[in-house]
Amino acid sequence: MNNYESLIADLKGRGIHSILTQFCDIHGVAKGKLVPLGNLREWVESGAGFAGPSIWGTGLGRFGARSEYYGRVLPESLRPLPFMPGVAHAVCDGFAGGQPLATDSRQLLKRQVERLKERGWTLWVGIEPEFFVLKKSPDGQWLPFDAQDDLDKPSYDLKAIHRNRAFLDDMRVALTELGFELQQIDHEDACGQYEINYKFDDALAAADRYMLFKLTAHAICQQHGAVFSCMPKPFAGAPGSGLHFHLSITDAQGRAVFTDTRDPLQLSAPGYSFVAGLLQHADALSAICAPTVNSYKRLAVSHSASGTTWSPVWKAFGDNNRTCLVRAVAGRLEWRLPDPSCNVYAAIAATLAAGLDGLDQGLSSPAACDEDLYERFAAGAPMPQRLPADLGAAVQALACDTTLTQTVGDAFCQQFISLKTQEWQAYAMSVSAWELQRYAQAF
Repeated sequence: MNNYESLIADLKGRGIHSILTQFCDIHGVAKGKLVPLGNLREWVESGAGFAGPSIWGTGLGRFGARSEYYGRVLPESLRPLPFMPGVAHAVCDGFAGGQPLATDSRQLLKRQVERLKERGWTLWVGIEPEFFVLKKSPDGQWLPFDAQDDLDKPSYDLKAIHRNRAFLDDMRVALTELGFELQQIDHEDACGQYEINYKFDDALAAADRYMLFKLTAHAICQQHGAVFSCMPKPFAGAPGSGLHFHLSITDAQGRAVFTDTRDPLQLSAPGYSFVAGLLQHADALSAICAPTVNSYKRLAVSHSASGTTWSPVWKAFGDNNRTCLVRAVAGRLEWRLPDPSCNVYAAIAATLAAGLDGLDQGLSSPAACDEDLYERFAAGAPMPQRLPADLGAAVQALACDTTLTQTVGDAFCQQFISLKTQEWQAYAMSVSAWELQRYAQAF
């Protein structure tokens, strides 16, 4: 019995008949199809086929050998889905014409990881998913799913945890069955907002795992009549959702590259240079890590009903300083720019590319910030440079940062910039309810 036959027999013995072949489009949205388990060799060696132009951002034409997108199944990723009996989930790499597809975001991250491997290094990423659990009212408004979730300062609200224990426990069970090592579940700082943390992993595995997390959360929320939302800021007067990356690198001997216990911040010289690279490319990174119009409602100096906002508005870093874009934590780095609307593969790839540029250039980071930047802003004191104020400015910054776009991948970045420019233009031309309320009868 060969490896394919052995794997098929094992999965059939567990009641599996189909494979959910999953990849993501340029926006980070999961896509795929169901295929029969018995043809596993074909799905691994050739891939499940999709019409390339039907997927956002592939850049593939309507005819010819490179008009088809093929998602090649990674057999080690096969896992029975607890919320889809008889179906196993599989992560796919994107190919076209028999070659890795340059616009496929997982291939994008693989290329950056290979750059690290050449140095004998491994990037470890801990992802902190924050999200909203919502419902739509009869009059079309989006609201927290739990109508009683209405505290002014709802962080760590145990009453909400108790009221929503059925959904949260179903999440716990499903994620545990899928191999997640859960660390905590809590109610976050906005009504209807939660965070579920799990153990870090190497960069590719961390991105794959986050996509599986989202797939699971969508399914479990739907079972409970709710909507799982990765919208960064659905409610104007409340904090938004981030998708913070905890970053560390180890060398071939397993030593922490960013750590130096003799330093006041426990950061090494490479750690400081990596920080400098992130800050130098932060404007361009905003487009990829905060890729929607709504992302910049989160990345704003705004009032929060809870009295607290953790939004990283200024290009600064500091020791355990959550008001900074980069937070140093015991020899590792927390990159606070990403939000859950990002394509996680592209966001990690671009973040790594920017940090490595700082390392390769030997850039020096600015002095660590040792104060609350929001208090400093309120006092009218001089401030570090701000991130772009809107998606249009962020996309323009990405287009101008040729060092980053060439390193990340020109083909992907061209598609991304084109689509996000269209998104910004569509928003700029739209007329909002706020405008009608303010101006329709004003003049």
